[in-house]
Amino acid sequence: MTDAIRFLLNDSEVRLTSAGAGDTLLDFIRLGRDLTGTKEGCAEGDCGACTVLVGRLHEGALVYEPINACIRFLAACHGCHVVTVEHLRGKDGALHPVQQAMVAHHASQCGFCTPGFVMALYGLWMTNPDPTVVEIETALQGNLCRCTGYEPIVRAALAAARAGGQAIDALADERAAVTAKLQALVGVRADVSRGEDRAIVPADVDEFAAALRDNPAATIVAGATDVGLWVTKQLRPISPGIFIGHLLKDIAVTGDAITIGAGVTYSEFAPVMEEYLPDGLDYLLRVGGWQVRNAGTIGGNIANGSPIGETPPFLIALGARITLRRGDERRQIALEDYFIEYGKQDRAPGEFLETIAIPRPNGARIAAYKVSKRANADISAVAAGFFIRTEGGVIREARVAFGGMAGTPRRAAHAEAALTGQPFAAETFEAAANAVASDFTPLSDWRASAAYRQSVAANFFRRFWLENSDQTMPVRLNRAVGE
Repeated sequence: MTDAIRFLLNDSEVRLTSAGAGDTLLDFIRLGRDLTGTKEGCAEGDCGACTVLVGRLHEGALVYEPINACIRFLAACHGCHVVTVEHLRGKDGALHPVQQAMVAHHASQCGFCTPGFVMALYGLWMTNPDPTVVEIETALQGNLCRCTGYEPIVRAALAAARAGGQAIDALADERAAVTAKLQALVGVRADVSRGEDRAIVPADVDEFAAALRDNPAATIVAGATDVGLWVTKQLRPISPGIFIGHLLKDIAVTGDAITIGAGVTYSEFAPVMEEYLPDGLDYLLRVGGWQVRNAGTIGGNIANGSPIGETPPFLIALGARITLRRGDERRQIALEDYFIEYGKQDRAPGEFLETIAIPRPNGARIAAYKVSKRANADISAVAAGFFIRTEGGVIREARVAFGGMAGTPRRAAHAEAALTGQPFAAETFEAAANAVASDFTPLSDWRASAAYRQSVAANFFRRFWLENSDQTMPVRLNRAVGE
């Protein structure tokens, strides 16, 4: 046990014995360490100007990922290596290849967003030496520029990849030493405060369970992609905060199910989805930007109970079940039963979401859809998950769940009834499209009107039919092949 939050910042070690749960990494590096290359733009993880790399040990290997420093709390950096733009350097004091490419391709104008773009591209440059344009665009989903447009930045990313140099990069050269330093912090608890503002970083899941049992009113902080805005936008106190972004990372795949810890991030889940649930991968890659997917967790997205949470509709359609734990006691419930009404979930004080078990489709047709104002890095106006099992050309089982249509993520009972037992045909899905109007009475808000939501929900059934019928008309824009 230690009283200090300990992490590496560029080439130095930080040890903090006084810190509060709501202290952000961005404020610390700018105001506390005068590393002003990292900017504050939106303070909500949307613009990417504050992007840094955070290195952590994952299954024994050191992994670096772009993260939004504005909604990353200091306590969540315990046991990590934080890298800011000031740490980049090329050979013999020259600019780093990513920086040089940004200059050569005129990819910066006012310059405010540039450090964030550089750090996101640095993360891509290290992990993908030959990226496609689509992969570059995906890496930059969480970075906004209002001056140059994105074409010069994409050209800079391609040029940096051609320049290479990963093997002699500073983070490659320092990797063994950094790994050894972080290994010394694995399994080390931190418990710090500033006055009555307290931050707890448990060493393992059992410590987390005990800490939450003893502090049932504590704020659980995983990726902080939601909780961060409570602090930066709503100025809400979150003390005591229990930080668990390093825990609940297990993933197990059997013939029947995929079971993941609630702390698995979207980025960590993406390879699993690509292999076992490929029809949902495009949907997952539209959740936030890269920085958000590197921090946000599947369990956190479920646990906060938002009616527009991205993952619950798809997981409910798949028939997912969750394990809730309090101390050493556990119980399992269907995910759809977790959501009771708006703002109310089936989770008792001191209880937390531990695992999510997702049945494998094993031959069923599945899909995940969303409509939002922006294609990427935007919250859904309407989201849906589909699970359709057929036998002999007849639909034997149908589960369809929606987000954004009610006070909770919820199944469309009337639409499911219109599908079940009917032929897998256009007429059946048209009937379901008409029936879904009986399932929901959505609200109008700034994301969408009630009428628009009803229209989108109905059209999802038509889209599912088009994508799963034998017709040859393309129904998706496929950037990867230039269609």
